[in-house]
Amino acid sequence: MIAMDTHDAVEARQPRRIGRSIGAVLAGMLAIVLLDNGIDFVLHSTGVYPPVGLAMADALFLLAVAYRTIDGVLGCYIAGRLAPRNPLRHVLILGGIGMVLSSLGVVATVYGGPELGPLWYPLTLVAITPIVAWVGSTLAARQRRAA
Repeated sequence: MIAMDTHDAVEARQPRRIGRSIGAVLAGMLAIVLLDNGIDFVLHSTGVYPPVGLAMADALFLLAVAYRTIDGVLGCYIAGRLAPRNPLRHVLILGGIGMVLSSLGVVATVYGGPELGPLWYPLTLVAITPIVAWVGSTLAARQRRAA
């Protein structure tokens, strides 16, 4: 009978953990999306980037890789910190989502033509995603241990 009560208590907590897990991954993803798009908007508005629809120089794509790397680390850190347990798993899920989205960018660039930018740009985003996720999860794990 005691085992049954313990099992019931575990099952009662399970939906909350799943919700917190989903929330952790979504919070990390939201941070990345808001930061990336916010910085893009500011750079277009201030004239650093050309107006939307016009071609950008390769150096500007390097700038985009730089801040997307930082934004990705921060988003993965957030997902890892908010994870109810197993922060690495949550960050890997977020990294997997990033890999899929970046891969879609590769496909769009291949079939969309040069007006979408150089092919190396989305390929670089695909390549750095695992590194970004690892750095973000490492920072989150260190912070969790210190707390």
